[in-house]
Amino acid sequence: MEACIMDGNTKNCGAVSGLTTVVNAISLARLVMEKTPHIYLAFEGAEAFAREQGVETMDPSHFITPRNIERLKQAKEANRVQVDYNTRPIAKDEKPPGSNGDSQLGTVGCVVVDNYGHLAAATSTGGLVNKMVGRIGDTPIIGAGTYANKLCAVSATGQGDAIIRATVARDVAALMEYKGLSLTEAADYVIEESAPKGTTGLIAVSATGEVTMPFNTTGMFRACATEDGHTELAIW
Repeated sequence: MEACIMDGNTKNCGAVSGLTTVVNAISLARLVMEKTPHIYLAFEGAEAFAREQGVETMDPSHFITPRNIERLKQAKEANRVQVDYNTRPIAKDEKPPGSNGDSQLGTVGCVVVDNYGHLAAATSTGGLVNKMVGRIGDTPIIGAGTYANKLCAVSATGQGDAIIRATVARDVAALMEYKGLSLTEAADYVIEESAPKGTTGLIAVSATGEVTMPFNTTGMFRACATEDGHTELAIW
């Protein structure tokens, strides 16, 4: 697992990668932000910090399920790196996952704004199935999968390598900051013009409470809620 959290008001942030025993990766990312002088801890160092802080951990076998074993088997048989939750075997002559506009991803993201206009973003993921040992995706990289400042908070999902190349989350904020675009205009530009089609979706909120959740895949599980009772839930 890997995760990242960022406070838009201060730009304080914390990130972790390579976790195999921590139950809630985002909780450890927050501790990195709050308890260390660093931003990013990974693999053995992150696990050691988790033990030091007393966060909830489980034996790695706890996280191994029959469904995940089947996903890994399918990915290896197809000689392919696959997005999580893609249970359909992929033929060797098929295009890479996501290039056909389909998206069934295991990333969990959250963006929030409070009554004072303070913003925060957090993202957590298990990454790709059959990825190389040591591979790190976009989720814990500030400005790629996660970013927040005083204008907006952004959490991205999709093919991490494409999201890193497009610096998706930071570009949304930069378009607002330097070009004066609204949140929706900025996010739409990044999804439609910057990120390759079939690779990316994001959720974002502005300091004024504007919400947008664009994607260039077939669908993206998404939802939002306000304190006055408004809720929105969608897939396609």
